[in-house]
Amino acid sequence: MNATINLEKKHFPVLLKELISIISPLYGGTFIDCTFGQGGYSEKILENKENNIIAIDRDKDVLKYISKFESKFKNRFKFHNIKFSDLNQIDFKNKNLKGVIFDLGYSIDQIKNSRKGLSFLDKGKLNMKMGLNDFSANDVISNMNEKNLAKVFKVFGEERYSKKIARAIIEKRKNKMIQTEDLVGIIDSVKKFQKTKIHNSTKVFQSLRIFVNKEISELINGLINSFQLIPVGGIIAVVTFHSIEDKIVKFFFKHFSEQKNSSRYLPEMKTSQKCFTLINKKPILPSANEIKQNLPSRSAKLRYGIKINNTCDFKEFREKFKILTDVENLK
Repeated sequence: MNATINLEKKHFPVLLKELISIISPLYGGTFIDCTFGQGGYSEKILENKENNIIAIDRDKDVLKYISKFESKFKNRFKFHNIKFSDLNQIDFKNKNLKGVIFDLGYSIDQIKNSRKGLSFLDKGKLNMKMGLNDFSANDVISNMNEKNLAKVFKVFGEERYSKKIARAIIEKRKNKMIQTEDLVGIIDSVKKFQKTKIHNSTKVFQSLRIFVNKEISELINGLINSFQLIPVGGIIAVVTFHSIEDKIVKFFFKHFSEQKNSSRYLPEMKTSQKCFTLINKKPILPSANEIKQNLPSRSAKLRYGIKINNTCDFKEFREKFKILTDVENLK
């Protein structure tokens, strides 16, 4: 990564070379970086002086990097502190849009920021808000009923012991406010005889992050709005890090790049419209060398599609994942 921006902490943009090889044939226009973070993707794209970046991030903490980008790249770089589900609120007229990029992982800044409380290694009050949130993880753990807590842990964390953990939380909070270390202790007490390769708290903390930040509806709306913004020939590229978001992205590209017959007896009738062409039907994975340099990249998957149609009905897409968005709306 170009070091001239002098980022404060070492951050590795995941699958950077692979992403650039995908979008470089479209160079000479504007790309939307929907998850700016420390600006790794944006900086690399802006090395080509024919390119412009419109960057988006819901986390106001990234503002400390913005002045450096504005100073170096002048009017070729613009930033908006909004959620990427709201990117359609930006005026993109005469911007010559070429592609939209999503990196759905957390930056090292975010993970190491104890105020955000994203990690089970943190101490103190639960938070997990990434910015522009309606509630925190503390609100969820303190107020949500047992049944809904268990559902959040089960659906978003695929946590086998979701009911037992939810029940233990309800009991614990009768006597005190549950903080990060308390939640870890509760989970450990429930899973004390279980031997797994991952930390006992991984799945519950993942589920809370997804729920607090409404990551499912954010992703679904962000993908749909991206399609509606870019012209035919434009690219949408997404880097995912866990199975739930990858299932959503895989369906989005695969389902809308195929035309399925409604019946083998009526081959002329189609039920879905082709909206993308896929050059790579399988996800692009990080190399062994990248994983060695940056261990968190091991779970990354890059998928992308090239828009081939201006009209696409995403009703099936929303219905496919309605069970997930319904859980996101639990109180």
